[in-house]
Order: sequence, then structure tokens, then C-alpha cells
Amino acid sequence: MSIKIFGHQNPDTDTITSAIVLAELESKLGRDAKAYRLGEVNKETAYALKYFNVDAPELLDSVTEEDTVMLVDHNEFQQSAPGIEAATILAVIDHHRVANFETNAPLYFRAEPVGCTATVLYKIFNENNIEVTRELAGLMLSAIISDTLLLKSPTTTEQDEKTLYQLAEIADINLELYGLEMLKAGASTSDKTAEELINGDAKTFEMGERSVRIAQVNVVDVDELFERKDELVEAINKEIDANKYDLFTLVVTNILESNSKVLALGEHHGVIEKAFDVALEDNAAILKGVVSRKKQVVPNIEKAFASLYE
Repeated sequence: MSIKIFGHQNPDTDTITSAIVLAELESKLGRDAKAYRLGEVNKETAYALKYFNVDAPELLDSVTEEDTVMLVDHNEFQQSAPGIEAATILAVIDHHRVANFETNAPLYFRAEPVGCTATVLYKIFNENNIEVTRELAGLMLSAIISDTLLLKSPTTTEQDEKTLYQLAEIADINLELYGLEMLKAGASTSDKTAEELINGDAKTFEMGERSVRIAQVNVVDVDELFERKDELVEAINKEIDANKYDLFTLVVTNILESNSKVLALGEHHGVIEKAFDVALEDNAAILKGVVSRKKQVVPNIEKAFASLYE
């Protein structure tokens, strides 16, 4: 039976490319494996795939108890494929917190505190003495550029930086030039609906008894996006009503200035003030130096909830 490999819903560049890379790795190790995606490919990822002439994975709607899977770039079940609780999970390769995860059988679980799943995958290639082709190097370096914002994010580690430069040498590219063009390709928002903007890169987190949805959009002009604030508010409120979120936070990050502006809605939107020591004005606030959902946004909100409501 073929192993299905995929990342989280609303896939980003790390999720898509890591699924492709791990599937290739498993194939080299003699396993029948295939990469899948749990959503549409965004423009940034499409740029990377086209540049390195790699096809996007097939769309996967759900899994069943008959499926054998490997997860990349996530482990929380609410972020995964519908039916994941019933599937047989052989392995997880990740760089996030571990939460809401349980299996009935032993598995290979590797979650390292680095900026990108691709950094871990590159290690695994080297540990198994498997050659990294130009195409695979290009995919992995694209993931690291995306997740670390070209090494500017606080999630960046020395391992990410070292890996990125090694992969750039294999791929034979100008890292700065390629990186900026790739990030800019994903930063255009003018042709996206409000619904697409708030769902394109969004994850749900269970924080105690509360359901928190955190979406992030990378841009080069924050004000341009906030000119559509009324549209965004309407779209977010629809999501809150439909999914019973206690808090929906949209983080709009300027990839050139390394700052963000947050829009917070829901019954517990005020927790954002505690989390970041800011005052919300019409449900919005500037978050100076905040660019990472994983390292700066999620932990701060969790701590704020704990101090305010527990």
C-alpha cells in the first residue's frame, strides 16, 4: 500500500515542498510513497515549483483507517486531513509544538526546534547518505526562505542558516535575488477575496477549552490590505459564526520591515491586548518586531489566556 505524505491544511511552501521531498526520500529508501496536499497551492509556492520545474502534489480530501500516512510540518489533528484519527501514522517530521496528537501504535516522530521542516529533512538525507538533487535542494531552500523570511524571522536558527547556504550551493542560485522574488510573488493581495486572505494561511489551535484561529498574510504594504478592513471583518465574523471560534486573529506581516498589524475579533479578542501589551483601536494594533506565528503569536496568546481566564 502506498504511503500518503502530506502537510497541514491551507498549505504553505514548507508544507507542499516537504511532502514532495519526503516522498522522494522514502522512495529512495525503498518505500512506495506519494506526496499530497490538503488545499490549494499559493502564489509563493507556485513560484518555487515553477522555478525548479516540479509539479504540485495531488489534492487529498480525507483519509480513512485503510490509509497509511506520514505527516510533515504539523502534528495537531485539527490541522490535518479529515479522518486522520483513524489512519495509521508511520512518521511525523515537524518543527512545531506537539499538541492534540495520539496514535495507537509506535511511530517515527521527529520534531526539532528549528525554523523549517526542510532543515530537518536535509539532515535525514545526509544521515542516510542520499544525494540531494538540484530540484530537491531548490524545494528545501524555498521552504526555509518562506518560513524564516529569508533568515529574518526570530524562528531562524544557526542550523537553518547553514542548511540554506548549503542548499543554495547545490541549487546554484543567487539566494538573495531568488528569495526576494519568491517572497514578493506570494505577497500580492489585490486579486484575492477577503475569504481567500483570511483562509490562505490559517491554523486552528485548541487553547484549553477555547478554539483560536490564527491567520497570517505576508505583504509589502500593510496599509493597502487594511483599506479592505470592512471586507475582512465581515469575512472573519462569518468564520467565527460558522466554526464557533472564541478568537480569530489575522496577522498581516510586512516582509520588508519585519513588523505586523493584527486584526482581532471574537468573544475573547481583548486577550490580544494582554498578549502583546498593546491597545486595540477598532480591533487592530501594530505589533512591532512580530513576524512569527509559531514563536511569537501562538505562545503569547496562550500565556495571555492562561493569566486572564484560568
